Amino acid sequence: MFSRRTLLAGLTALVLAPLSVAAAELPDPAGRTVVVVTENAYPPLQFVDPKSGKAIGWEYDAMEEIAKRLNFKLEIQNTSWDAMIQAVSDGQYDIGMTGITIKDERKTQVDFSDPYMRSQQFMLVRGDETRFTDAKTFGAFTDGLIGAQIGTSPFYTAVYEILDGNEQNPRIKLFETFGATVQALKAGDVDTVLTDSVAAQGYVDSSAGGLKVVGGPLGTEDFGFIFKKGSGSGRPGQCRHRGAEGGQHARQAEPEMVRRLQDGRMIAAR
Repeated sequence: MFSRRTLLAGLTALVLAPLSVAAAELPDPAGRTVVVVTENAYPPLQFVDPKSGKAIGWEYDAMEEIAKRLNFKLEIQNTSWDAMIQAVSDGQYDIGMTGITIKDERKTQVDFSDPYMRSQQFMLVRGDETRFTDAKTFGAFTDGLIGAQIGTSPFYTAVYEILDGNEQNPRIKLFETFGATVQALKAGDVDTVLTDSVAAQGYVDSSAGGLKVVGGPLGTEDFGFIFKKGSGSGRPGQCRHRGAEGGQHARQAEPEMVRRLQDGRMIAAR
């Protein structure tokens, strides 16, 4: 019987390997259904297109291509970010995808694929912002507010790299989705939102001057898919045969994500 362990190991190898990887190296799940959970709230990786109402994004494209190559049926379900890691850990879903930063503390709950994208966080602000120019001057601007989702990398970066290390700091305004933080920024309810470099550039380019990025990068993070602990998909060295090409494919994906943001196909309501 084809096991989940074998399927997920093959999926990880495929998403990270060069496109020339031989079919003989990959498992065949014989058309079984793999349930993938996402949030649909983090462009350009996954979100609902406001024009068509269709869920789209780079992670959707990647997972659909993986399903074709590994011969499995893809079923996408949705849940909130705060429930996702635990739900995958409990085995409610086979795979989780929502731009999940690979962190050691999360590895105690779930297994990760190797990284499929590396990014850095930047401060997204309104286009007319002049009261601060980087993280240091924002920290000194005591009236400044940051919009964030609790438990996310931007939240912890805001707490420990910009503010005072207090996770209850009232300068951090919490929202249920990342999209809501950007809407709050546009409306003037908060003064900055932290987001990765790819999404930040897309928002700026599509805002007609309404948004800009200030300051330098606030840390580097790697994104990976998550699996139930013990699935075998996150073993160190699993995909060493890919050499340096896996990282190259991830970097090459970024210009495409920006292009799709710019041409309107990946601009969400956030």
